[in-house]
Amino acid sequence: MHHVDSGGAAEALVPDAPAIVRWQQRREQLAAASAEQRAGLLAEQARVVRVAILQTVQRAGLGHVGGDLSVADILVTLFEGVLRVDPHRADWPARDRFILSKGHCAAALYSTLANCGYFADARLAHFAAPLSPLNGHPNRVKTPGVETNTGPLGHGLPVAVGSAIASQLTAGHWRTFVVLGDGELQEGSNWEAAMCAAHRRLDSLTAIVDRNRLQQGALVSDTNEIEPLADKWAAFGWQVRVVDGHSHAALFDALTAQRSGRPLAIIANTVKGRGVSFMENGVEWHHKVPSAAQYTSAVQELAR
Repeated sequence: MHHVDSGGAAEALVPDAPAIVRWQQRREQLAAASAEQRAGLLAEQARVVRVAILQTVQRAGLGHVGGDLSVADILVTLFEGVLRVDPHRADWPARDRFILSKGHCAAALYSTLANCGYFADARLAHFAAPLSPLNGHPNRVKTPGVETNTGPLGHGLPVAVGSAIASQLTAGHWRTFVVLGDGELQEGSNWEAAMCAAHRRLDSLTAIVDRNRLQQGALVSDTNEIEPLADKWAAFGWQVRVVDGHSHAALFDALTAQRSGRPLAIIANTVKGRGVSFMENGVEWHHKVPSAAQYTSAVQELAR
């Protein structure tokens, strides 16, 4: 590992006002755009976030770049076009709640949050540095925009169910979105939470599965098969949509669809390492770090 100088890394993260203005302007553009224009605007922000992810991981000498890249389109669509949030006030009571259950992909979340102005993108240089609030896994008391600490897989959906119950009990009207890895669904705690959510008819809850079909060192299907995945969610009482997890149009439509009185599961078919040809579908990129030459090649590819 080759961490950057930790000078200034321990400083608290504060909102970046100019970045928030740019984010607000993009939100206004998206609201007025046609579906085709919206997809193009989201695709450009996803490209920006992917470059930031690569730089963050390469500079820190650690991270989970393959999963970061597979989930980037989902995070960008949520934060740019769907979530009701305010980067000036990360703890705004009426905000929608977002939970990244696959917390090892923190670099993707941090890159997205910085792009929205929750903190300055220069702070990404401190990812995983000593004393940095940008830990290798998200920490809610250190990083604005993080709702709950994640890392141990199988915890995010249960917490999201609790958030949705709180909204239901208090008439809070906020929505809760949680992103899970597909290998993570081998954890039984998810299915207990899914059963509870359906029983309570938590239609403010959306679970998005980053279905890249690879986990740490192997195919999900070789480790512990989870198919038929859509049928499983439906059997547990959820509304289910299966989409291309790299189509911003499909993601936006699914994430903003009218609710049916049930929680919604979106199975987003993705590619690990998406956007960088030599990383795509490579299980070794679960937590491999690009060299300087590989980083340069990857950024050049994203710029085309």
